[in-house]
Amino acid sequence: MTQRGGGQERSDRGLRYCVVGGGISGLVAAYRLRTLVGDDADITVFDPADRLGGILRTERLSGQPMDVGAEAFVVRRPEVPALLAELGLTGRQISTTGVRPTIYSQGRIHPLPADTVNGVPTSAASVTGLVDDATVAQMAAEPNRPLHWQPGADPAVGAVVADRFGDQVVARSVDPMLSGVYAGSAATIGIRSAVPTLAAALDAGAPSLTDAGRRALPGSTRGPVFGAIAGGYQVLLDELVARSRLRWRQTSITHIASEAQGWNLRDDEGHEHHADAVIMAVPAPRLAPLLAEVAPGAAAAAARIPVASAAVLALAVPGGTPLPQQSGVLVASGERLHAKAITLSTRKWGARGNAELLRLSFGRFGDAVARNTPDTTLQAWAIEDLQAVFGITVDPVDFLVHRWLDAMPQYGPGHRDLTAGLRTDLPPTLAIAGNYLDGIGVPACVAVAGKAADGVAKATRN
Repeated sequence: MTQRGGGQERSDRGLRYCVVGGGISGLVAAYRLRTLVGDDADITVFDPADRLGGILRTERLSGQPMDVGAEAFVVRRPEVPALLAELGLTGRQISTTGVRPTIYSQGRIHPLPADTVNGVPTSAASVTGLVDDATVAQMAAEPNRPLHWQPGADPAVGAVVADRFGDQVVARSVDPMLSGVYAGSAATIGIRSAVPTLAAALDAGAPSLTDAGRRALPGSTRGPVFGAIAGGYQVLLDELVARSRLRWRQTSITHIASEAQGWNLRDDEGHEHHADAVIMAVPAPRLAPLLAEVAPGAAAAAARIPVASAAVLALAVPGGTPLPQQSGVLVASGERLHAKAITLSTRKWGARGNAELLRLSFGRFGDAVARNTPDTTLQAWAIEDLQAVFGITVDPVDFLVHRWLDAMPQYGPGHRDLTAGLRTDLPPTLAIAGNYLDGIGVPACVAVAGKAADGVAKATRN
């Protein structure tokens, strides 16, 4: 239920909780609060968007549901499968068809190297053909070179990989992965965020990067890596809204202040709202000014988190279009393409209609492509890129563009220390959640939101 305005309405039925931000973090926080504090609590979510869900957004393209934000989750993490089971949605979880992704480098398609840790290879053989012979030889000899690693260090992952394996491995294996995940690059993402298991192996005394990579590989590589939801993420969002019995106020919060018995929030129409506890589930750029008065240390930390923007162009092309049997293409840095990734959605998840669906992602940290490029230009670029990569000319029957502005936090070197300091500056009844904290993916957002809800629920019951 959407309610605008309204003024201060203290409930006599129980405690009042306000969640600022209606993305996946905010909705999970609202749902988890309901399970923790019971039916009498009043839970209000503030978000000015045209729908709840944030960067999870399901549209219909040529009559088929299609996610145009995050499209998948890592099934080897327990959070999303467990949440789906709790909500009675396990039957909606789907897996990939088993077709593999590829890398576009040096003007052609290469198989994705096997047994990599977020793009960091674990053997020279795995990148043969993707990099030149000199780089393969450098990788093969790497275990024999002395390794100087300071436990606890968090350099950019690109610097470490370039030093040990060479620049080509960074550009053609690591960068394509990190560009897809963060809209960033190996030069700007810290090793503890990009490949935490690799950093842990180095801390534990791995004598080489090759050895650390092998230690960091998951114990079993069998089974699908990614899952999705039949019908799109909207299925999950709707269930979270229904189960949390939240009130949605379609407005922005512009100011928050502490008061004798909780918090006072003011929205963009000047109305005030009382809360016994607040969860801030907004992107880091919006968080910083909101916390400036009540938690200046946390505000300063949030302001130091850089962000990138991305645009997703979804295309429907006629059934029978000769797309290859692969899940898509990650683009190496330095290539003469506009997109950073191409997902062949119908190939990846299976056909469910008469049209073939695919999506192209644009925009990287430091550029203004997602913010400034017109829809018509993005569509023309998509058609050019599909011709260049696959050698086919497509004739779209439907398309749409969605832009995610300042939505992709960059996990730079030292990011974990930065966010740890951000949290310690907060009072017990004020918590934070979002993709800038412990991981940009949906599973991490679910975990962080649950912890935020648990924290404020305990604080208000004491």
